[in-house]
Amino acid sequence: MVESIVGCKWSLHVLARIRQGIHRPGALRRSTRGLTTKVLNERLNKFLRFGIVERRVFAQVPPRVEYHFTAFGRKFIRLLDEIEKLQRDVRRG
Repeated sequence: MVESIVGCKWSLHVLARIRQGIHRPGALRRSTRGLTTKVLNERLNKFLRFGIVERRVFAQVPPRVEYHFTAFGRKFIRLLDEIEKLQRDVRRG
């Protein structure tokens, strides 16, 4: 699972945007240059399968959908933070 997420540049971008408070699919797509709707949907579905995010659907017109981290997703993000710190340490030599 970790390799599947970390090995994809778009996964990390999407997770970062959700963490920044961008929860709606359209806003996620617009906030990341070069990210297509198809790839975004693939990433979000993967996060749902792994239990990293949950999908919240609001009964309104037009329909509104948001993605938020689950408890597991918040733990997973902390793991990614540690990997990022290690990467910075490696760069510093």
